[in-house]
Amino acid sequence: MTDCLLPNDHAGATRPVSLVAPETLAAVLADLPGLAQGFARANAFDGKAGSFVLLPGADGSVAGALFGIGSSADPVHNPLLAGRLPALLPEGDWRFEGPVAEPALAALGFALGSYRFNRYSGAAAKAVRLVVGAGVDLAGVAAQVDAIVLGRDMINTPANDMGPAEIAAVARAEAERAGASVREIVGDELLAANFPLIHAVGKGSARAPRIVEFSWGEPSHPKVTLVGKGVAFDTGGLDIKPSSGMILMKKDMGGAASILALARMIVDAKLPVRLRVIIPTVENSVSGRAMRPSDVYPSRKGPTVEIGNTDAEGRLILADALALADEEAPDLLVDFATLTGAARVALGPDLPPFYTHDDELAAEIQKTAHAVADPLWRLPLWLPYGGWIDSKIADVSNNSSAPFAGSITAALFLDRFVVNARSWVHVDIYGWNPAAKPGRPEGGEVQAARALFEVIRARYV
Repeated sequence: MTDCLLPNDHAGATRPVSLVAPETLAAVLADLPGLAQGFARANAFDGKAGSFVLLPGADGSVAGALFGIGSSADPVHNPLLAGRLPALLPEGDWRFEGPVAEPALAALGFALGSYRFNRYSGAAAKAVRLVVGAGVDLAGVAAQVDAIVLGRDMINTPANDMGPAEIAAVARAEAERAGASVREIVGDELLAANFPLIHAVGKGSARAPRIVEFSWGEPSHPKVTLVGKGVAFDTGGLDIKPSSGMILMKKDMGGAASILALARMIVDAKLPVRLRVIIPTVENSVSGRAMRPSDVYPSRKGPTVEIGNTDAEGRLILADALALADEEAPDLLVDFATLTGAARVALGPDLPPFYTHDDELAAEIQKTAHAVADPLWRLPLWLPYGGWIDSKIADVSNNSSAPFAGSITAALFLDRFVVNARSWVHVDIYGWNPAAKPGRPEGGEVQAARALFEVIRARYV
């Protein structure tokens, strides 16, 4: 995947892509040969963000290209805009001409825009390569791209080939790649090991539920624990979804995929942390063994949970996994989950909300997410809404009694299972691009991983 990026000292022949803003358009055009200048004018190239034109050489071949980056005064600025170029440029090797405001993000956007999921189609990717800018850490960019490709491939793979066992197998492969040992608990063994909620959600499927975990790094280093929701497919259970709500449910393991991407970034950067990765993975199916609305189950931490809705299953498996993570009181506990449609209603598909009680950490996340173009937005753990998840017959319900603030009440449910961690962050991701954007092709997406990686690196390096 990262063979689409070439080092700055690449000696082979390249063609230029001139980056043009409306305010620099006249100067750029004036420097072009007459034929290319006339061609650009004839095509009404204006330098607006995403505008593009190929330039002819004297012999009629493609000699270069112009790419609009928009005005510096434009309030909507996308550092990953170069992600449009792989689809626009002809095959060959290219370089940027003109100032690049954020060269590392431009290279990242180009590489991420080159991504294609072709496991089933066999379609060959177009061979378009970019020479990175001077000073760009090519190895660092490549490591992030490879991690994101891992997650995207997982999310894009349909559930018949990415069930609980296959999700666990990817986690095992990542552990082996890092030189870490793995623990995996499967099926009815979950009850003996005290993971009753994970078992309850997954017991309705013919594919056994499980939890897989591994640790990496020096035990004396700060403890950073990552938890990812791995629901391979969510029918909704007995509270079954309509077909329109089920069509994208192969992505309901996007939290696990994004956590594994983040874990790979941490390992490849050799950050001085004691990393622990925990993936609960299940399929939420309809059968005679499936959990029922109004059932009550114990949790690993102890509180009993009434099943108000079997389609609120993600928070159940996270509750047991977070309780396990919390037992060793990590310095930082992070969970990613495709948890609620309410988060999408509030903030849309591109802007996942995150929750934490740690105001200093929240400020770091918000600032870093903006800086690295991996957007996140803090929503409150509004404790007065906690009464909405009270149960009349158990300690807590997995479903709110009110039709409002669904992402917040889901986060408040998880909050009851985290007591000892110094700081905890919950991110309610979507894990999917409904339409292609620069650097973000339509399909499975790893969200929040780059932002949290940079936060962790800044905190512990």
